Amino acid sequence: MVDIHRSVEDAKKNASPKMALEMAVKESLARIKRKFIVMSGKGGVGKTSTAVNLAIALARQGARVGLVDVDLHGPDVPRMLGLNNLLDMNADQKLIPARYNDRLSAVSVESLMEGKDDAIIWRGPVKHSMIQQFIGQVAWGDLDILLIDSPPGTGDEPLTVAQTIKDAQAIIVTTPQEVALADVRKSINFCKTVQMKIFGLIENMSGLACPHCQSVLDLFGTGGGERTASATQIDFLGRIPFDPQVVSCGDAGVAFQEKFPQSAVTQAYNQIAERLRASLG
Repeated sequence: MVDIHRSVEDAKKNASPKMALEMAVKESLARIKRKFIVMSGKGGVGKTSTAVNLAIALARQGARVGLVDVDLHGPDVPRMLGLNNLLDMNADQKLIPARYNDRLSAVSVESLMEGKDDAIIWRGPVKHSMIQQFIGQVAWGDLDILLIDSPPGTGDEPLTVAQTIKDAQAIIVTTPQEVALADVRKSINFCKTVQMKIFGLIENMSGLACPHCQSVLDLFGTGGGERTASATQIDFLGRIPFDPQVVSCGDAGVAFQEKFPQSAVTQAYNQIAERLRASLG
């Protein structure tokens, strides 16, 4: 009988570094059930906080979750999760992702750097290789869901994800205001161009409940995300209310959902996480 594992290992040894990395990527992806890239058309819409909070909500609901930070020039995932240590390697010379808890692990370029404030000055080919390494040279193991936090826009990073992870689906984040929605439509067209399925759209910072009278203040307008989703025939996943505590918790590396489990924000993330888990079948 042919030893398939040994055959694969022999093929890796005889392959070029590029081919070996591609094989490692395929092996890692085969052990991950669902893959989602969290995108936004512009910065400042709370994309990373959405990715981080969705990952936490999914893990709290029992899913095995990996979070990849491919925002290489502005990596914030480790700080939001309170992960400060550099990554180690296992016996197979693969990076061990930073563990937030037993069900959630994360990888970011910041977790590979001694100087947290050093600038990353890379061109497209280097970024492409690094993102592939975040998949193929990390010991992810078996995961239910891999969430990928992408930088805003439609540049090298989301394009690499689309080319590397053929079955990845997009979760697009926007605020209700028209300027953000105009850029979101570019993200939607990007997904159509690269033939990436869109799982749905999230409207973030959708109304602030006054702490005194509880009336809702529409700081950035209201309903724009849902109208855009309807007009483009995309599933609307829900609204995330604006809460200043989300900002302060993210800055402190404290999980908002664990500190404020009954808040409207926590409930909104739980509902969206349930839809992601339902996609597992």
